[in-house]
Amino acid sequence: MDALSSAERLARAHRIVIKIGSALLVSTETDEVRLAWLEALAEDVAMLRNQGKQVVIVSSGSIALGRRVLHLPEIVLALEQSQAAAAVGQIRLARAYESVLAPHGITTAQVLVTLEDSQNRRRYLNSRRTLDMLLSLGTVPIVNENDTVATDEIRYGDNDRLGAQVATMAGADILVLLSDVDGLYTGNPRIDPTARRLDSVAVITPAIEAMAGGTGSALSSGGMKTKVLAARAATAGGCAMAITLGAQPRPITALIEGAPCTWFEPDGDPQAARKRWITGMKPRGRIMVDEGAAAALARGKSLLPAGVTGTEGSFSRGDPVEIINGAGEVVAKALAGYDVTEARIIMGHRSSEIADLLGYPGRAAIVHRDDMVMRKGGPK
Repeated sequence: MDALSSAERLARAHRIVIKIGSALLVSTETDEVRLAWLEALAEDVAMLRNQGKQVVIVSSGSIALGRRVLHLPEIVLALEQSQAAAAVGQIRLARAYESVLAPHGITTAQVLVTLEDSQNRRRYLNSRRTLDMLLSLGTVPIVNENDTVATDEIRYGDNDRLGAQVATMAGADILVLLSDVDGLYTGNPRIDPTARRLDSVAVITPAIEAMAGGTGSALSSGGMKTKVLAARAATAGGCAMAITLGAQPRPITALIEGAPCTWFEPDGDPQAARKRWITGMKPRGRIMVDEGAAAALARGKSLLPAGVTGTEGSFSRGDPVEIINGAGEVVAKALAGYDVTEARIIMGHRSSEIADLLGYPGRAAIVHRDDMVMRKGGPK
């Protein structure tokens, strides 16, 4: 079977993440937004939206925009200077995206994350739910690392890595890295005339990683190595990833029309990858359900408090749990939507009673259907 073209891949995708680096977005001469380029990109985003697709943008640029306003030197900034520059620049970054997308009738949303938001299960789920809600409401989230609070110990370190994490968190079908190079080469094409670009990478092997090279620009390990590592994370989450030139006007249109790129093939689809992840985790507790709830789960419904009869173990929100029917059989593995204390308070009650029982608004489901994997072949 022939490999899919870029146009076919993008046509089949429902949720797309586009990663944009500072060098594309911010002029190195003026430290201002390259507005003409960004307006052209907005046309691409509007095109995808008009095709019924959801789009997330992962964007650098806040520090680059803020340092000029604060008259900071053109050298490597101290941590506190970077954080201050990010605080000032983030406002300008968000305003720039809002100004170019609003004429297309697109509402933008700003989402700032740190590495801890993906490492902590509870915060990961909160971030995932927020992105899902923003996309369902028709917005285009603009995601950036929260450089105003991030330190070297708790940061992603590069937006290729952040882009991959956001893509898997959002359950995206495709991640597009807009780069200064049109794909992964067998060597550095600037110094090796025999280097050739790979159209597609099915599996990221040690040989593929070795092609990423040493340090420096995207043509070597400082840039390309991070992209290959991002590809490993994205494809493991069921998301295809493309590396393509970003400096050209309307780079997504160019990709659709056959611009050179390298595609990294996904390991299954996002939903299947998420199910593997949930299934592979060791349960921290159990949630017992009645016959009606077990039947509802089998029909693809979420687990509501009314159908819960008991709990075992000690688990927090986001921890893996088993769901047990009245016969003591495991019917599903899932991620808990509440911690065990909260679950015991609201079990057996209607979702409308949660706020009164807990003293604060809560989610309607103890386990959402998207965070659940039913046992194949029935209960065991």
